[in-house]
Amino acid sequence: MPIKIQDQLPACATLESENIFVMTERRAMHQDIRPLKMLILNLMPTKIVTETQLLRKLSNTPLQVNVNLLQTASYIPQHIDSNHLESFYTTFDQIKDQKFDGMIITGAPLDYVKFEDVNYWDELCTIMEWGKTHVHSTFHLCWGMYAALYYFYGLQRYDMDEKLSGVYAHKVIKKTSPLFRGFDDIFYAPQSRAMGISEEEIAKIPELELMATSDEAGVTIAKTVDSRHFFVSCHPEYDEDTLALEYFRDVDKGLNPHVPCNYFPDDDPTREPIVNWRSTGQLLYSNWLNYYVYQTTPYDVMDI
Repeated sequence: MPIKIQDQLPACATLESENIFVMTERRAMHQDIRPLKMLILNLMPTKIVTETQLLRKLSNTPLQVNVNLLQTASYIPQHIDSNHLESFYTTFDQIKDQKFDGMIITGAPLDYVKFEDVNYWDELCTIMEWGKTHVHSTFHLCWGMYAALYYFYGLQRYDMDEKLSGVYAHKVIKKTSPLFRGFDDIFYAPQSRAMGISEEEIAKIPELELMATSDEAGVTIAKTVDSRHFFVSCHPEYDEDTLALEYFRDVDKGLNPHVPCNYFPDDDPTREPIVNWRSTGQLLYSNWLNYYVYQTTPYDVMDI
């Protein structure tokens, strides 16, 4: 089923070229159904790449999904086309009186930075607090996961000596959960971070349950028992070349990074990666949107 986005958003042409059903605003006006209201707080500097990856995964949904893109007002990235932000993004003050069926808070390249030292930390805390009463279910991704666990529960992340980068095997813990409908017992997904959280920290909080983990990558997915918040450390929405672009960027910076694990065939960066996580990404996002947003959100979004 379609996602509804603005007609001129760059992701529109990319998704249509991949035979993904994208509904423009003009066409959506003629459908007499209530679309799901989705908010994406995009904290990544690669705004267009990230929004395209997420929109691709939200496309296989049971209903029309009306997507709003949110940026921080307290910090504006310096290397983003300002026209793109002005055309397609909104700020919290502009949407704070609305309610949303779902929200995704992305990661951010803030390894080793203390949360309180992040330029937009106060604004992010305001948005996360607002989400408790204005969003039915929130998907916290990568750095956004650790920020949320710290803000809501005071859980401390640990910083790694070296960046975790590669495609890792993850084990499903809650096999009967609708979140994992269609999953194999072991699934593969990219990781790209230099922080983590222990299972012991998750176990401290009765409201949290561990959903998936990895021997190499640690805690992968957790959620609140009431399914209002999902915490996901992996990146099954990544494109084939995302890890490669990160790797070669760091090589060019002289950082001498490790070759991403289990990514390039024979660990040879001159060879094309083979994607083994595409179906995982589609299932994870569509299952969340279907079973934890669409199936349970009030018909009148203002009743959230």
